[in-house]
Amino acid sequence: MGASPWKTWPMSLTDMAIRRAKTRDKPYKLYDELGLFLVISPSGSRLWRMKFRHGGSEKKLSFGAYPQLSLRDARKMRDDARELLADGKDPSLEKQREKLGASALAENTFTSIANEYCRKRRRDGDRAWAPATAARCEYLLGLLGNSIGKMPIHEIEPIDALAAIRKIEKRGKLESARRTLQLAGAVFRYAVATARLRSDPTRDLRGALTTPTVTHYGAVTDAGEVGDLLRAIDGYEGLGMTKWALQLAPHVFVRPGELRHARWDEIDLDAALWTIPAEKMKMRKPHHVPLSRQSIAILQEILSITGSSGYVFPSMRSRTRPMSENTLNAALRRLGYASNEMTGHGFRAMASTLLNESGKWSPDAIERSLAHGDSDRVRAAYHRGAHWKERVAMAQWWSDLLDSLRNGVTILPFLGAVAG
Repeated sequence: MGASPWKTWPMSLTDMAIRRAKTRDKPYKLYDELGLFLVISPSGSRLWRMKFRHGGSEKKLSFGAYPQLSLRDARKMRDDARELLADGKDPSLEKQREKLGASALAENTFTSIANEYCRKRRRDGDRAWAPATAARCEYLLGLLGNSIGKMPIHEIEPIDALAAIRKIEKRGKLESARRTLQLAGAVFRYAVATARLRSDPTRDLRGALTTPTVTHYGAVTDAGEVGDLLRAIDGYEGLGMTKWALQLAPHVFVRPGELRHARWDEIDLDAALWTIPAEKMKMRKPHHVPLSRQSIAILQEILSITGSSGYVFPSMRSRTRPMSENTLNAALRRLGYASNEMTGHGFRAMASTLLNESGKWSPDAIERSLAHGDSDRVRAAYHRGAHWKERVAMAQWWSDLLDSLRNGVTILPFLGAVAG
């Protein structure tokens, strides 16, 4: 009858005994105490194992290799496992959970969670980002990819986030740095909300960046200069589609992105109505634009060229894509208007200024036409119905005024009266 393997070493193991152990043709075990043993393989590797019983079954637990894991440390791991057994827990199952947890933490890099956050915001109901907003936010968060992007989010300290943001600031991009810090904070708070982070490391960084100088969109708001601008647009010698976009922009005064992404299935020329879907709007609500006779005439001219499907203002390279976001501003530069004088967004300021100065229209109707949000949902619903007739009348009055200004008629300030 062979000797019991438990008696290979009658006493507990020592480092000297382990070092003196020779390899054999087959693996064999050197036993310590309380279930701990060392497996010596023919290749010479020495691996720590522990035998234990849980739930009526015999199980084994792996600890690591000797000498990287010393005898003393192996005993400490054995004792930790025995404490788990005393609490009724399975050490092998707890080890598996710990390993999975560590793997999940390692995979939860800033970039992976930022991407997850952006996907959520793209489909976030009434709060969903517009496509242009989503693209801009994803771009700004991407600027952090080479700094904190690959770091597990739970390891990022305030100094790491600040150093990453200051790389943007040092390039003179003060507003981009400020906005990127805000977005990074939103990503960290999302990680907190989804139980992958304890606190936002950027919460105490407010005031750490240089405050950018606030600049407004360049806009022509003087009535006489509006006439000059409209005549310049009529004389534009670039692409016809760009000229039409410039001609329509002052009549409808929507945001440039909303104009570029206009589609024929949103426009009902018979009803004189353009309905912009909620997903294209900054405030994530549908916006109804009454179309004047002048707007309809411009759109009918475009329709004769493009047909009634797809984008109203398609890209010159592909009808499946809208006009480039820089097209209108580039055309205005070509007409001689600097960025601080007139921009594609400036048509909105032009309309807001002159409509308010006319004194003919209620501020609420003007704000509704500009698609500015109303935080009071009941008030917003009331305004949509109460001001529609006024907005329709205002749209036609505004287009008639633009025609008058183009023809050189002057306006008496604040009275809305027209003089020849």
